Amino acid sequence: MASGIRATVKFDSPGECPLAQFSETADTTINHVSSSVALPNSTGSVTEFFAAVDDLPDDVDREPVFSYGSSNLYRIAHDGDVCCPCECLGQFGCPVHRYTAAEGVLTLVFHAEDFRQLQDVMAEFRERYTSVDVQQLLQPPLEGTPEERVFVNRGKLTDRQLEVLQAAYEKGYFERPKRANATEIAAELGITQSTFTEHLVAAQSKIFEDVL
Repeated sequence: MASGIRATVKFDSPGECPLAQFSETADTTINHVSSSVALPNSTGSVTEFFAAVDDLPDDVDREPVFSYGSSNLYRIAHDGDVCCPCECLGQFGCPVHRYTAAEGVLTLVFHAEDFRQLQDVMAEFRERYTSVDVQQLLQPPLEGTPEERVFVNRGKLTDRQLEVLQAAYEKGYFERPKRANATEIAAELGITQSTFTEHLVAAQSKIFEDVL
């Protein structure tokens, strides 16, 4: 069985990453990226990405290479200097499996060969980028395709929402038939039934945003 690790890492301040800068300046989300085209007689590379942008701000000096309906294809050349997380990751021989850049925040998904390589990569990330945050780590065997596996950010829940959700799950509220109803669980938590329902619905809505 493979011993690799799939890592999802987020950078709130990804240095001079051109993808993150473009997403912030153009107020768009970038999630279709291809890279690793070598420049002639150079250690640099070329990255292409799609962005649904009609009119770029005046301070963005970049023209689309091709247009697909409402999306334009842009191209960025890298000179080989390590200035962004993507290039830093390349030093370890780890291609980026998936990019997402939105509002200046960069999220990368990559596969480390083993835990030691993951430690080395993360140590380098933390030294260069203080805002790095590990979102998810997965090891095989896994069911489903990579696209079907999603990260659920529990941090979006308030303390009360998490408390209500955990209590509902542990007391069998979601089972059929229910082992406990909303009134009973609310009483144990010391809140009203309407407050219990309000927090539970809010928690479920936030989780569904990540799952669906």
